[in-house]
Amino acid sequence: MIILIGNQKGGAGKSTITLSLANYLTLEKKCPVLVIDLDYQQSLMQKYDKAKLLENEEPYEVLPATLEGFGSLMNSIADTKNAIILIDLPGKLDDDGLLDVFVLGNLLICPFAYDEFTFVSTVHFALVLKKVSPKMPLVFVPNRIKANAKFEIMEEVNTQLLRLGTLTPMLPDRIDFQRLTTFQTPTLLTPVLSPVLNQIYAEHIHGKY
Repeated sequence: MIILIGNQKGGAGKSTITLSLANYLTLEKKCPVLVIDLDYQQSLMQKYDKAKLLENEEPYEVLPATLEGFGSLMNSIADTKNAIILIDLPGKLDDDGLLDVFVLGNLLICPFAYDEFTFVSTVHFALVLKKVSPKMPLVFVPNRIKANAKFEIMEEVNTQLLRLGTLTPMLPDRIDFQRLTTFQTPTLLTPVLSPVLNQIYAEHIHGKY
């Protein structure tokens, strides 16, 4: 199973969701997982390398990748077909090489925020995915939501996104997320993440890999 995590809007929280899901699947659900870091910043790869320097045993492997070398990489990991492959996508849509990635996906997880610019970018991104892979389920994750914030466009955003896919509970904007590593999720984040990750697992992963 190949799960894509992406949004063309930078700062939406792609890498954080990827890391949270990878930790959840390996540590809680005992699933074999492989993470591919296609993002230009390679932040997941940096965390993975840091964990190795600290001599921590990682529950999964993170591989760096580029769009140019993506096909060769997928061929080289053919023996990991039984693993759940999580791909942290680059935050843009203007590279034709992404089409080769999109068509392989079995599920897209799209973090977003409740502001007009992010909403427009999210819908555009989702429409492109639907055009390339009409049958691929889309899951939208409201992310980095500030406490007591009022979002005038929330109802409209939810209505539009539910026409394209499903919506998870919201994730708050918390400093704890900066403490996520490739070998553990901070304990204080577990009750925050569980409703989102449990829904994704129950609806799209359980019994399907």
